[in-house]
Amino acid sequence: MKFVNDLYSHYREQLVGDEEDAVVIVSGILEELKSDHLLDIIRQMNRQELYEMLGRYLVEQLREKMTKEGVGKHRGEITTSSGDIH
Repeated sequence: MKFVNDLYSHYREQLVGDEEDAVVIVSGILEELKSDHLLDIIRQMNRQELYEMLGRYLVEQLREKMTKEGVGKHRGEITTSSGDIH
């Protein structure tokens, strides 16, 4: 994606290689961009990029909701599929 490539080129010398770098850069950029510019960036994405962006967002939102509501978490009971504990 051109926007990501441009960001990387601009900030490459300041990056140390951890996820915090990306979070700080993206957070700062998103705070400064107006809605129209965000939509322009999205319009420039191809189908695969849109799929990945929306897919990651939806997965993260579902994870947060499941965590918040405790879905899939054991409540102290031991469960096994075969009845045997190894």
